[in-house]
Amino acid sequence: MFSDIYHTLVGFVRTFGAFQIFVARLLRHTPAVFFKRFPLVVKQVHNAGSQSLVIIMISGLFVGGVLGLLGYDLLNMFGAEDVVGVFAGFALVKELGPVLTALLFAGRAGTALASEIGLMKATDQLAAMEMMAVNPVRRVVVPRFIGGVIAMPLLAAIFSMIGILGAYLVAVVMLGVDVGAFWQQMQQTLELADVWEGIFKSIVFGVVASSLAVFEGYNAIPTAEGVGRATTRTVVITAIAVFILDFMITAAFL
Repeated sequence: MFSDIYHTLVGFVRTFGAFQIFVARLLRHTPAVFFKRFPLVVKQVHNAGSQSLVIIMISGLFVGGVLGLLGYDLLNMFGAEDVVGVFAGFALVKELGPVLTALLFAGRAGTALASEIGLMKATDQLAAMEMMAVNPVRRVVVPRFIGGVIAMPLLAAIFSMIGILGAYLVAVVMLGVDVGAFWQQMQQTLELADVWEGIFKSIVFGVVASSLAVFEGYNAIPTAEGVGRATTRTVVITAIAVFILDFMITAAFL
């Protein structure tokens, strides 16, 4: 048992160290790739962001609707159902928007990035680039990393806006909350600092989700089983990292 614990800890430290070195390589090449290969970056933003819009918008709409129902049911007991907009706004902008978007991003775009890079490694495409004196990290990995980092805050903002719309439809249209009170209470209570907190979280989660996805894909075992395992690890590790970082960032802002 102690031997298993020891080897597990050693493997974790080695993997974490390799991940830090890999992220340092990504950041070193990021400025040059962003300016010299901007069309490729735009394409990756489209692949990571635009193709995730459907699941983001549908999920945001129904999450906002659930917040509208729960907020009305809870606040109605205290005669404060007019502040259901504040309840939904705070929950979406500060917490649910960045966190759920990161989880959906990892499940859709993150797995696509990991499997795509892992398949390129399994078919020796990355090795062929190295033989032609082309850096595969700079040519393949970095544009996908930048695309994910850019797409993540945009998707989180769309999720929050659609979620507020869902809360409005449920609370105002279905349950009869005063429309003026719904928007006025939200505008007076929700401050710019709360919005910046949500933006900061979405940027951090975007960096974490994108870097983990490309790391797992680039270091995947070049077999069908290895690529599948890397895809699974991308979702699991990203989810754990997002929840841990969400707690730490929330505590720091408070």
